[in-house]
Amino acid sequence: MARSRARGADTTIGLAQGLGWFSLGLGMAQLLAPHAVSRSLGLRGQERLVASYGAREIVTGIGILASRDPTPWIWGRVAGDALDIGTLAGGLAMGRGRERSIAGLAIAAVAGITLLDVLCGRALSARKITERKRLAYDYSSRRGMPKPAAAMRGAASDFEVPRDFRIPEPLRPWGSVA
Repeated sequence: MARSRARGADTTIGLAQGLGWFSLGLGMAQLLAPHAVSRSLGLRGQERLVASYGAREIVTGIGILASRDPTPWIWGRVAGDALDIGTLAGGLAMGRGRERSIAGLAIAAVAGITLLDVLCGRALSARKITERKRLAYDYSSRRGMPKPAAAMRGAASDFEVPRDFRIPEPLRPWGSVA
């Protein structure tokens, strides 16, 4: 059982790293050739937006590959995918003929990648919750007393407060006796 869990964690980390490399590749294409990418998606005039999306993909890819915990970066990819789908939907509405069909295919491709991102993010988040539960201490059986409550009653009745625990002389109210 533990071995299959470890294998599942390795698979999830492998998927996250694969998505990180995919982000780097896609980001480089969008950043280095924004005119070609925007023209092929029917987003003419949106070259700066496509290039900025490329920069976002590169940063996210580096974050996934460089961090010990890629979970927040994967969820960042999901948010970026939502932006991408919204932008492509705008291109779908403005496009005509062949551009519309290409934008529709692009939306389908991004939706597929989004599904992978969501599945990976959920698996990584579940792994973090499981690790937190495993590392948490269980204090439910403790009560903080060495003996039962009945045996502890009156145990400190002969306790005398040490002089240095009392209110210092200059702070005592007038007329109080120590």
